[in-house]
Amino acid sequence: MDEFIYEYDGNYTYEEGVTPHEESVFQHKSNCTRDAFCVSLLVITAAIFVLGFCGNALVIWIAGFKMKKTVNTTWYLSLAISDFVFCVFLPFIITNMAMEKWLFGLFLCKFTSAVLFLNMFSSIFLLVIISVDRCVSVVFPVWAQNHRTVRKASVIVILAWVLAIGLSLPSVVFRDVQHHLGRSICYNNYTSHQHSHEIIAISRFVAGFAVPFIIISICYSVIILKLRSNRMTKSSKPFKVMTALIATFFICWLPYHVFILLELNHQNYNHYLLTVGQQIGTCLAAANSFLNPVLYVFMGNDFQQRFKSSLLSKMENAMGDDGRTTSRYLSRSSSVDGKVSTHI
Repeated sequence: MDEFIYEYDGNYTYEEGVTPHEESVFQHKSNCTRDAFCVSLLVITAAIFVLGFCGNALVIWIAGFKMKKTVNTTWYLSLAISDFVFCVFLPFIITNMAMEKWLFGLFLCKFTSAVLFLNMFSSIFLLVIISVDRCVSVVFPVWAQNHRTVRKASVIVILAWVLAIGLSLPSVVFRDVQHHLGRSICYNNYTSHQHSHEIIAISRFVAGFAVPFIIISICYSVIILKLRSNRMTKSSKPFKVMTALIATFFICWLPYHVFILLELNHQNYNHYLLTVGQQIGTCLAAANSFLNPVLYVFMGNDFQQRFKSSLLSKMENAMGDDGRTTSRYLSRSSSVDGKVSTHI
């Protein structure tokens, strides 16, 4: 992979010793509209945009305007907003893939990439928050009932977003636009900062995947052990959405991180394999933005009941704090719903 590095959002990263002319010549060797694989990625990405935009907009409408504000709806609303903002910027990426050049200037080159990583960090941070919240509610139900409030949840969400914004800033710093032979390319310009590529790739993997996933796994393991000790193994409903969210995030983001880390030593790997792997990883990562609202609908209730109710009712019931089945075992209080609930 001596000539270029395929980057996360469908653009390219120039390394030292690589000229824009070399990249331009390589790029013109293929035409996306004539390549079946590229066309397939375009179709899939366009479908992700439509489904993600509509699905997350619906979640935002229901959680933000149709439901009573609770801790759980605060988590889901923030997740939906993150995914919705990402979907809003997908048309820029789709256009760049189809045209094989960047048409939107330096500001959007930087901003679109930053939004993409903002979605990655905010999503995983919110999943960590949800996991810790569920774990605390199960292990310390009385404390959670007294201290788990919407106000505190809103503050935690804001802090998570601030941290995610901070970790997304490298895209603003390193993204650049190169003009050559009538073409504009949005790429990562790491040539003036030694080891910056390695530092950013590794830090994104650690902060945006490895450490958060470990925390989520620990919290979820504690929840399972606690419920089993209370002989509630039959109450699987509270775990369905949480399990699906974690598994989906893992499946969607792990391939991206694997191939981004492999490209740090791209000279040791097959160029075509890395390129295709990163393209598929990009597509899977984008798919995470529309799978969350789908999970809200189809993991919340019994399969037959879902199709007997309206779409709005299904989504509201899936997202709501209605985990009373499990909560009865955690607290004698009948008002525990929305405070100590373990329903995700």
